[in-house]
Amino acid sequence: MRVMVTALLLASGSASLRAQAVDWSANGRDAEGTRYSPASEITRNNVNRLEVAWTYRTGETDPRFKTEKPTAFEATPLVVDATMYLGTPLGRVIALDPATGRERWVFDPKIKRDVSYGDFASRGVSTWLDESAPAGAACRRRIFVATAQSQLFALDARDGRPCAGFGGNGLVDLKAGLRIPPFEPGAYSMTSPPVVVNGLVITGSSVADNSRPNPASGEVRAYDARTGRLKWTWDPIPQDPKDPAYGEWRGTMAQRSGAANAWSVLAADPERDLVFIPTGSAAPDYYGVLRLGNNRYANSIVALRASTGKLVWAFQTVHHDLWDYDNASPPALVTLTRGGVSVPAVLQATKSGMLFVLNRETGQPIFPVEERPVPSSDIPEEQASPTQPFTAVTPPLSPLRFSADSTWGTSDADRAACHAAIDGLRNDGIFTPPSVQGTFVMPSNIGGAHWGGVAVDPVRQIAVVPVNRIAAVVQLIPRENFDHERAKADDKRLGHDYEYNGMRGTPYVMRRRILLSPGGLPCTPPPFGTLVAIDLKTGGRLWDVPLGSPARLLPPQPGRTDRDGGGRGVHRCGARPLAPRLRYRDGTRAVARPAAGERQGYTDELPARVRPAVRGDCGRGWRGVGSGRLRGGVPARDCYEALSSSVGHERT
Repeated sequence: MRVMVTALLLASGSASLRAQAVDWSANGRDAEGTRYSPASEITRNNVNRLEVAWTYRTGETDPRFKTEKPTAFEATPLVVDATMYLGTPLGRVIALDPATGRERWVFDPKIKRDVSYGDFASRGVSTWLDESAPAGAACRRRIFVATAQSQLFALDARDGRPCAGFGGNGLVDLKAGLRIPPFEPGAYSMTSPPVVVNGLVITGSSVADNSRPNPASGEVRAYDARTGRLKWTWDPIPQDPKDPAYGEWRGTMAQRSGAANAWSVLAADPERDLVFIPTGSAAPDYYGVLRLGNNRYANSIVALRASTGKLVWAFQTVHHDLWDYDNASPPALVTLTRGGVSVPAVLQATKSGMLFVLNRETGQPIFPVEERPVPSSDIPEEQASPTQPFTAVTPPLSPLRFSADSTWGTSDADRAACHAAIDGLRNDGIFTPPSVQGTFVMPSNIGGAHWGGVAVDPVRQIAVVPVNRIAAVVQLIPRENFDHERAKADDKRLGHDYEYNGMRGTPYVMRRRILLSPGGLPCTPPPFGTLVAIDLKTGGRLWDVPLGSPARLLPPQPGRTDRDGGGRGVHRCGARPLAPRLRYRDGTRAVARPAAGERQGYTDELPARVRPAVRGDCGRGWRGVGSGRLRGGVPARDCYEALSSSVGHERT
C-alpha cells in the first residue's frame, strides 16, 4: 500500500516498505526531487486517524514584521539528525524539535522589508554534511538559506550561527557578477532553496516579470560548500556565438535579453554528476519582438555537469514563450523499466499542461513528443513559433481548449457575463498569442502544473501531479492609448481585478487576470484543482481526482460558512478558525490518497500552502503541513502543523 499525501496542489509520497526512521533531507526529500518516502508508519489503515501533534507559529504576522509586499510561506521543512529546519519568507531559519515543535534556535538575516520583491516567498532551506570535518566540529552540518535580498548564508546546523569560513562571515552576495544587474531593489531575489551536489551549492534565481526586456540576467551559479567561492556560472541565454543555441536568437538579441532564470527548485543526480535546471521565459514574458527566435535555453529542462557547469543536453518545453509558461515545477528523477531495461528518467511537468518524460542521460523523450501547428500572432513584427511540443502518448494534465458555450457559474447572470467575456476574446486554443483584442489563455500562467511539482512512486512507477484548471485573459494595450488611472477606475466600476505591467522599452502595457465571473468565481467549470496520476510504464492516465469541494463554491446560505474554491475552506491554525475570502488559487485541503487510486483514506482542512514532508520515527508516523501569509486577500497565517498517526504524542 502506497499513500500519496497532498496539501492542495502540493504532493508528497509515502510508501509502506519497512519500519525505519526516515528523514527528509532535501526539498523533494532527496536531491532527485521524488517526494517519495519509504516511511512505513502512515498507512491506508491509519491515515484517517492523523491528529495534530503540535503547532508552531513563526510570529511573522506580527506588526513588527510588516513588509512592503505580502509574503508567501511555501517552505517544505527539512528533518535531519532529529531536528526540523524551516525557512520563512523573511529569510529566517528556525530549528525545531520535530517530536514536540519546541524551538531550538532562530537565525534572522534581517533583510530589508520595505522593498517590493518580485516574489516574496520561501520554499525552504538546504543542508550538507561535511564528511571531512571531525565529529563535533563547528559547521560540520550546514544549513544553506537563500534570501529574498539575494544573500546565500551558510549556518551551523547545531546553533544557527553563520559559518565564518563561508564567503564573508557566512554570507555570499548573489547579485555580484551578474551579466545584467537588477535595475532596482527587489527585481532579483531568491525564492527556492539551492541544491547541494558533491560539495557544491547550486542556485537559481527569481527575476521580476514583465518589467522590461533586460530586468536582470538569470545565471545559474555554483559555490564551494565549504568556502563560498564561486566555482562556475551558466547563463540560460547563450552569449557565445559559437554555441548552436545562439543562432536561435535573431542577430545579437541574446546579448541584450534578460531573465530565462530558474526560479523553481533544482534536482540533481550526484552519481552521474548532473544537475537539472528548469528555466523560465526570457523577458518580457508576453512580448517577443525584442527576442525573436526560439529563445533556447529559455523554457527548457537543462542538464548541466554539476562539477563544471558545462551543458550536457537541453530540451525546450515551449518555443519563444509568449504566455509566461515558465518551468515552474521542479524536475523529478526516477529509474523506469522499459522492455526489461532500466532507463534513468527525468520528469518535467509544465504550466502548459504537459508531462515530459525524458532520458536523464541524453534528454531524448522516452514517450513520444511531436511538434504541432499552433496559432500565429497578429502583433506587428511578432513572430510566434509556428509549432510547439506536445506529448503524443501521455495525455494533457489539464484542458487545452475551452469555448464560450462551456462557461460555468452559480447563476444565470454569472454564466452570461462569462460567456460575453470569453466571446470577445481571441480564443484559438492553447498557445494563442497575446493580442490587442485580448486573448483567452488556457491553461493560465499559474498552470497546468505549477511549483507544487511531481511526486513519484518508483516502485509502482507512478507519477502524481497537482494541476490547476483555470483560465486567464491577457491583453496588450498600445502605450499611447493607456491611462492607468482611468483603467483602474474602470476596473473598480466593472469589478475586474487586472494586474498591469509596464513592459518598459516596448510599445505595449500588458494586463492580465484570472477569468472570473462578477460573483468572483472562475468562468471555467470545476474542478479548478485536480490530482492526476500517470502510469510511467505506459504513459497513460491512471486516475484524475478533484482537489477541493465544488459544493463549497455555492453562494452563501443561512448557517453556511464553509464555501471555498479549489480546496479552500475554514482554515485552522491551531485552535483558531480563520474564515478566508473566497479564492481558488491557493488552497488548504489536505488529502491522503493511495497512489494507485484505491479508496481515499484521509481528508481534512489544514493551513496548507507548503508541500509537506513525511517522516517516520520510532514507530510513529509524522507529517508536516504549513501556511503563511498568502496572496490575493487571504488572511495572514504564520503557523506550521505536524500531524501524527500515533495517539500518545506530546502537544505544545
